[in-house]
Amino acid sequence: MFFFSVAVSLIRTYHTIRLLRKKQIFARIMARLPRSIPGKISMPKLRSSKGTWTLPLVKPQSMQGPLTFSFLNSTHTVEGPRDWNRLEWDALWVYNLHYFDDLNGLDASLRRDWHLALVRKWLAENDPGKGMGWDPYPTSLRIVNWIKWLLREKLASEDIVQSLALQARWLRKKLEYHLLANHLFANAKALIFAGFFFEGQEADAWLAKGFSILRKEIPEQILADGGHFERSPMYHAIILEDLLDLINIARTYGQQVPGAWADAVPKMVVFLIAMLHPDGRIALFNDAAFDIAPSPEAILWYAEQLGIVADASRMEDGLHVFRDSGYIRFQKGSMFTILDVAPLGPDYQPAHGHADTLTFELSTFNHRVVVDSGTSRYGRGQERLWQRSTAAHNTVVVDGRNSSEVWDGFRVARRAKPFGLQIFENGDETRIRCSHNGYTHLRCQPVHTREWRLKENSIRILDEISGGLPAIANMYFHPQASVCMVGQSGTVRLADGRELKIRINQGKPVVSGATWYPEFGKEIPNIKLSVELVSGRSDLKMYW
Repeated sequence: MFFFSVAVSLIRTYHTIRLLRKKQIFARIMARLPRSIPGKISMPKLRSSKGTWTLPLVKPQSMQGPLTFSFLNSTHTVEGPRDWNRLEWDALWVYNLHYFDDLNGLDASLRRDWHLALVRKWLAENDPGKGMGWDPYPTSLRIVNWIKWLLREKLASEDIVQSLALQARWLRKKLEYHLLANHLFANAKALIFAGFFFEGQEADAWLAKGFSILRKEIPEQILADGGHFERSPMYHAIILEDLLDLINIARTYGQQVPGAWADAVPKMVVFLIAMLHPDGRIALFNDAAFDIAPSPEAILWYAEQLGIVADASRMEDGLHVFRDSGYIRFQKGSMFTILDVAPLGPDYQPAHGHADTLTFELSTFNHRVVVDSGTSRYGRGQERLWQRSTAAHNTVVVDGRNSSEVWDGFRVARRAKPFGLQIFENGDETRIRCSHNGYTHLRCQPVHTREWRLKENSIRILDEISGGLPAIANMYFHPQASVCMVGQSGTVRLADGRELKIRINQGKPVVSGATWYPEFGKEIPNIKLSVELVSGRSDLKMYW
C-alpha cells in the first residue's frame, strides 16, 4: 500500500508539473533564495500629473472601527504587531487586511483620520520584506490602493511616500513569474502605478517593466471573445477593473493609452454582461464568488466615466457562443442558461479551475434555479477540495472520481479536455452536444458526452458514459427552490410560488441535502438531485 501511494503521488506530481513553463520552474527556485531586504531610500520626487484623475470604483467599507475589519464574512480586530500575520486567522483574510481597500471604500473621506493612523501603524509594525503583507500580491494591491488614496486626498506625507517607493523597489525583485496569470497582471499594474506616481530613472524603469509585462500578458490573458483565460467570471471582472484603472492612471499622467488596453475593454465588458444571470450577478464557474470583484453595474459606470462604451445589446434573447472561452449563453423568454464547455484554464496555471467540465447554470422567471456550488474558501483542506470536485457541480461523476484531478488547494494533475462541440438549431429547439476525456485514464477509458436540448420553456439533459463504470449526474438547486420527487417525476417550487416540472426519462433519482457557497465565508443549505445513470445513460427534462 505504501509503494502504491508513493506511485500515485509521483504520477500526480508529474501530471501537475509537466505543463508548467520553464520560466515558472526557474522562478519558483529563485523565489526560495534569500533576497536582500530593501533599505530606506531618499525621498523620491513625485511626477506632475497632466490630466485629471477620475475617481475609480468605490470599494465596500471594511473598517468597522479604527482597528476592526470585516472581510469574507468574518470580523477581527488588529491590536498589535502579531495580528498582521496571525496564523489562526484565514490566510486570505490576512491578505485582505494588507490590501488597504478601505482607503478607497464607501464614504472613505469620513474615515480619513482612521486611515492615516492605520497606514502609520502598518509602517511601524511591518518591517520591510517580512511577513505576509510583503508577499508580492498584497504588496501590488496595496501600492495601487495607497496611490489612489493619495491622489484623491492630495496627500504627500514623506514617510508614506518613502514607503511606497520602497514597496515598489521590493516588488520589482519579487515579480510572480512562478504563478503568472492574474498575479503577474497585478504586479505589472502596481509597477505602472508607482512608475507614474514617481519620477526619475528608477520610476521610469518600473513603468517600462510594467508596460513590457502587459504587452505580452494582455493578448495572452484576454481571449479573442473577450473572456479572461482563467475562465472565472469573478477574475474576469477583477482584471477588467485593473484595465480601467490603468487607462485612468495613464490619462492622468498624459500617457497615450496603448491600443491593446483600449481594444480589450469593450469586448471584456460584453463578455462580462454575457456571464450575468437575470438577477444581474455573475455565474459562479470555477473560483468565483459574489462580493469579491466589483459589481457589474459599478464596472459599467466606471467605463462610462472614462468614456468607454461597449455595445452589449446583442446579449438579448438568443444563442451566444463564446468559442475561445468555452461558454455558451442561451436566453429565450423565461429561459436563461449558461453552459460550460470550456477547458479548465490555461495549462500552465489551472489554480482557479474546478473539475466541472460540462456543467451549467439555469435561471427561469428571473430566479436562479440550478446553481454552481460556488467558492467559500481558498487554501488547503477538505472543504476546498470538495468545492473544486466534480461531485460539487452540475455534471457527471464517474466511479466516484474527479474529471480533472484537483488537489492541494490550487493544483491540478490530469485535466479534462472538452471536444466535439456541436450546435444544432431546429425550429424552436437548440441542441448543444459536447464530450470530454477527463476519465479516459480510468479502466474502460470512459468518455462523458452531454447533450442539452433547450427551448423557451424547457431544458432536457442527456448524459452518456461509455465503458460501463458507475456514474451519477448531479444537479444543485438555489436555496430558495424546493424540490420534491415522487418516483421518476417531481416539481421545483420557486420563491414566488411558480413551479417547474421534472421528469426522469432514464436514470434513478435521489434527492438529498447539500450546501451552496455563494460568498467567501458563507454556507447556505440547498438541495441536490442526483440521477444514477442506467446502462451508461441518463435523461432528465425540466419544463414549465
